[in-house]
Amino acid sequence: MIIPITCKYFNYFQQSNQINDFVGELVQSNNNIPEKAPKFPSEMVQANSIDEIETRALVLEGAGYPFKLSIMEPPKIEMFDRDLFEQYAKEQWLGSAVSEGSYLFDQKILPDFGFKVITAVPNNSIISEDTSIVLLVNENKQKIFDSQNKDINLTSVESNLSFDDIIGQKHAKSKCKVIKKYFKTPEIFGDWTPKNVLFYGPPGTGKTMLAKSLANELDATLYLVKATNLIGDHVGDGARQIHELFETASNNSPSLIFLDEIDSIALHRNFQALRGDVSEIVNSLLSEMDGISDNEGVVTIAATNNPEQLDYAVRSRFEDEFNFTLPDKKERIAILDKYIETLPIKVEPTSKLLAELTKGMSGRDIKEKILKSSLHHAISNDNEVISMEDIRNALKNAKPKDSSPKNMFI
Repeated sequence: MIIPITCKYFNYFQQSNQINDFVGELVQSNNNIPEKAPKFPSEMVQANSIDEIETRALVLEGAGYPFKLSIMEPPKIEMFDRDLFEQYAKEQWLGSAVSEGSYLFDQKILPDFGFKVITAVPNNSIISEDTSIVLLVNENKQKIFDSQNKDINLTSVESNLSFDDIIGQKHAKSKCKVIKKYFKTPEIFGDWTPKNVLFYGPPGTGKTMLAKSLANELDATLYLVKATNLIGDHVGDGARQIHELFETASNNSPSLIFLDEIDSIALHRNFQALRGDVSEIVNSLLSEMDGISDNEGVVTIAATNNPEQLDYAVRSRFEDEFNFTLPDKKERIAILDKYIETLPIKVEPTSKLLAELTKGMSGRDIKEKILKSSLHHAISNDNEVISMEDIRNALKNAKPKDSSPKNMFI
């Protein structure tokens, strides 16, 4: 899912009919435009040649990549300075012809990421040094706003996952049943409400998937947050943003907050000297987890691959911890059967054999590193089925490379 870039002119785009007024202001504010320049949109300049017309105002909207591929995840984009974005845009699109409905593609930070031209004044013109460029935002996004004019988008994530899509992890599922009961009948819990739960274990074992499926089955708002995104640029930013995250979730309850990679902001005390802002972040997180603010109808699920690196004070606030383990043979067979059904071509080796060969792999590894790699290898060789040769090639590439120094110790 693409998260639109946020600029300081957010309020101008709450309604689509305000775009014209805003572009008109841009045109009038451009000091290089003659006093008798046409007003937008009724007196738009016409010319015989596009080369004779310079773009005065340009309104763009993030459109994403031209292809939707499972191997290509759209980036989360956060931009806080309109002038900086305008300069960035001009450096690569200066001299480009633009018309309403056309697209411009980024070739620097996000190669091939597309921006749709919503409005160009005049239409069919050339971007120049004097062009004013702004970016539309999505009015449906939740926002956190701070005094530094810095916006952090909090997007409620929608998902079609259900518990049946999660194979294994029985203990974590049982806790999720308690959360489901709490959201449906909170009055029976009193002081015994579930509040803070920790998921830990190897990457790719279903921690995020389980949170998404829980939110979907409860029809609750899910805030899927990378913990590193809550770290601010200045002292006090991190603490404020954590408070505002919980406040936003509380205002939209029932809500689930899923804090991924929580170890990045809740480091063990032994590691806190590495970051000067960690202590205030940890204290703010503790305050929210302790329920000093009344966050009724909000459950926090945190996830980490390294629970031993967590600050003890933070870890002690989790009423339950659930270890997400790598799938056993029976679970690997179920995972393989589930994914093989959706492949566009048949698979020759049986799921039982593949389960033996993928011992020690997570569900994500089985899907991405084995089945997807085998599928692409078969297609690239014009094969109509995935053979054992394709599987062996995937297994070979999936093995981690030994990068340890040789003969280091004698």
